[in-house]
Amino acid sequence: MCPAPSCVILEIRMANTVSALKRVRIAERRTAVNRTRKTRLRHQIRAMRRLLESKDAKGATALVPKTFSVIDRAAKWGIIKKNTAARYKSRLTIRLRKLAA
Repeated sequence: MCPAPSCVILEIRMANTVSALKRVRIAERRTAVNRTRKTRLRHQIRAMRRLLESKDAKGATALVPKTFSVIDRAAKWGIIKKNTAARYKSRLTIRLRKLAA
């Protein structure tokens, strides 16, 4: 008996080979990391959109570099695809330009 709940999950999910169990552990860790990164991406984009909706051009302009950095890193890590990242950045830039004009 293993005290950790993850051991129970491992026993149910995969074959009882050492390599298969290790791959499950690795997959669970990577899933947690990817979930964190995707959440960070969504929160950053949401913050930028809120500033754009509240007509805060100065705040949105200040947040652009950080937002684009998070988007680019998410694309690099494979959280989102490169074209999706480009689309996000393009749409945010267009909205910012409309607001600044």
